[in-house]
Amino acid sequence: MKFLSRFYIDGFILAILAAVGVASVFPAAGAAADVLGWATKVAIGLLFLIYGARLSPSEAWQGVKHWRLHSVILAVTFVVFPLLGLALRILVPSVLSDELYTGILFLCLVPSTVQSSIAFTSIARGNVAGAVVSASFSNLVGVFVTPLLVILLMNTTGDVHVDASSIIAIVFQLLVPFFLGQLLRPWIGEWLKRNAKPTKLVDRGSIVLVVYAAFSEGMNENIWSTVQPGQIAVLFGVCVALLSVVLGVTLVIGKVLGFSVEDRIVVLFCGSKKSLASGVPMAVVLFGGSQVGLIMLPLMIFHQIQLIVCAIIAQRLSRRPLAVADLSESDDVSLHSGGS
Repeated sequence: MKFLSRFYIDGFILAILAAVGVASVFPAAGAAADVLGWATKVAIGLLFLIYGARLSPSEAWQGVKHWRLHSVILAVTFVVFPLLGLALRILVPSVLSDELYTGILFLCLVPSTVQSSIAFTSIARGNVAGAVVSASFSNLVGVFVTPLLVILLMNTTGDVHVDASSIIAIVFQLLVPFFLGQLLRPWIGEWLKRNAKPTKLVDRGSIVLVVYAAFSEGMNENIWSTVQPGQIAVLFGVCVALLSVVLGVTLVIGKVLGFSVEDRIVVLFCGSKKSLASGVPMAVVLFGGSQVGLIMLPLMIFHQIQLIVCAIIAQRLSRRPLAVADLSESDDVSLHSGGS
């Protein structure tokens, strides 16, 4: 890492790009995909156990009580994003086809990510307790709100079902390890605070696993072969523009509402994300089988872009001085650098 830093190359970003490259050539399939799925779940569970062990109960309770923060993130996820998605209708048919626009609108309706939002908040030294509550709550609410928004704003085929297993999965994979970490805190909490390497390793490692798994799934489903290279390039540009606008909106909202730097980091990362893990099963339920691949393509592309861009921003924010009065002065530069 020290060698790479001499050339301004971040090892974490290289690992993410390497995961994309390896998945493009050697995507996990069959038994390997099953093993990867379980490894990702274990890594995420371990990550939340560490978060629980590092956070004092008082810090966790403060995160739960911060209703203004959670309300803002829900508003960005389920109001600002859908409005932007509707506005992008002007790009049809001159820039986007009807099918690709449907995918763009769908990605604007799905809930925020949980694991990567919290991991990036942790890397950037933000309010992790607030991020745990906001991201988890957004995902739980999304199980109900996303199908309703799809019914209101899009045409779907088949019946819409909300599977209770989605809620159970969130509880057992995220919240149970977190509370287990809270129980183990008297024995391992102080050690984890003194030794940042385990948290850092699990933070970054889990994100790399998510990137590899997501890209492998796209390769196995042949999503990238369903459209022309020119259409993918246009779609990539639209996703970059959409993410840039939302990052700017979250940054401005956090500043206007007078949030602390740590809370503004939570709004930045939790508010700007869209969950591929939640989007895939929802798309399968809400749309016909032949449509799912094309509808998922914009979310697949947006997912990869958000991970890479937010990794750059989180790394820049993590290197800020311990005492920072204004996020906009030093971190706006990071934001623009990350989005370029």
